[in-house]
Amino acid sequence: MRTFPGGVDRHLSLRIVRAALVATVLGLAGCVTPPTPPPGPAHAVFTPTTFDALPGWRDDRVADAWPAFRVGCKALVARPRAQATWQAPCSAADAVDVADAQAVRRFFEANFTPYRVSASDGAEQGLVTGYYEPLLHGSRTKSAQYPQPLYATPDDLLVVDLADLYPELKGKRVRGRLDGRRVVPYWPRAEIDAGKANTEDKALVYVSDPVDAFFLQIQGSGRVALDDGSVIRVGYADQNGQPFRSVARVLIDRGELTLEHASMQGIREWGRAHPDALPALLDEDPSYVFFREVPPPAPGSLEAAIDGPIGSLGVPLLAGRAIAVDPRAIPLGAPVFLATTRPLSDAPLARLVLAQDTGGAIRGPIRADFFFGFGDEAGQDAGRMRAQGRMWLLWPNGAPPPGA
Repeated sequence: MRTFPGGVDRHLSLRIVRAALVATVLGLAGCVTPPTPPPGPAHAVFTPTTFDALPGWRDDRVADAWPAFRVGCKALVARPRAQATWQAPCSAADAVDVADAQAVRRFFEANFTPYRVSASDGAEQGLVTGYYEPLLHGSRTKSAQYPQPLYATPDDLLVVDLADLYPELKGKRVRGRLDGRRVVPYWPRAEIDAGKANTEDKALVYVSDPVDAFFLQIQGSGRVALDDGSVIRVGYADQNGQPFRSVARVLIDRGELTLEHASMQGIREWGRAHPDALPALLDEDPSYVFFREVPPPAPGSLEAAIDGPIGSLGVPLLAGRAIAVDPRAIPLGAPVFLATTRPLSDAPLARLVLAQDTGGAIRGPIRADFFFGFGDEAGQDAGRMRAQGRMWLLWPNGAPPPGA
């Protein structure tokens, strides 16, 4: 039987975890009432409207989003809880002539109802940021040129679903580790970098730049060009359970960066100017992401045609047509019409996108992270994207809107 550190077997460790969590969650010995789930963000309000009310709907090349919709359908109809909602529109999509852009537009207008998304406080605008898939340079072997590891999930990281304790806490998970017979928080970034975590033999690859590795953890996925000439893709596997803290905010609070320059590029420039202080700055964010190597898609498949990183829906993300959302507000996989502006510009960015990803910092009903794609140019746009936007959920006809 496989054991955890200290010779504690897995079954015993889970009993210890559950016992510790009961004490932690209830907070009072002898309490018999399950806790009330912590409040989430302001909930979403969905108001039915028309396609003509969507700013830019007629000007958008809706057919460009078709590959993302089709690959998303494959995932949605395979999910028992989503199948009833998505079976009809996904089946109807089989008959659409993808070469006819107007036929694609008519398909959405005939099979979906648009709902304006607002918050319970009446707000109709929210923050839109951007992310991308970076390219790093690395090696399977650690060296002076490639010193920074990208780790797979450590064996001593415990992930406990709180729904095992209380069904009303569905979707809430706790991450930690065993310290003897106690469950304690998992190591923060500084301690992992110092070698205290159980990461022996867990390095997938080593990359050249610690700042690149840091931003890869924020993006959640990327490609690594290896020194043998091959290129691999890595994706999010797990996280240490520590809260995310923005290092940009740290620099702003210190007066070392202005809000206008607090972008990914601004942080890189600060790091080049302060190399000795860079490790301590990165350690200000205790959150740490672990990765897995993502196999290439099958040749000729829908996934291969998109060739993007894998999002939370389990499908590749199409550049310019995918967003990350808060799934407590916007159903994962749904089409969304997004109206915002381009990075550092008043030029409109209004288009059909698919809600196929999530993110730790994406919280609230009107909150989106726009996927710009792969490479340096996409990274430039993603690093500068911070705009207000509006959202409309496209929901299958006949299906009750979320929360109804």
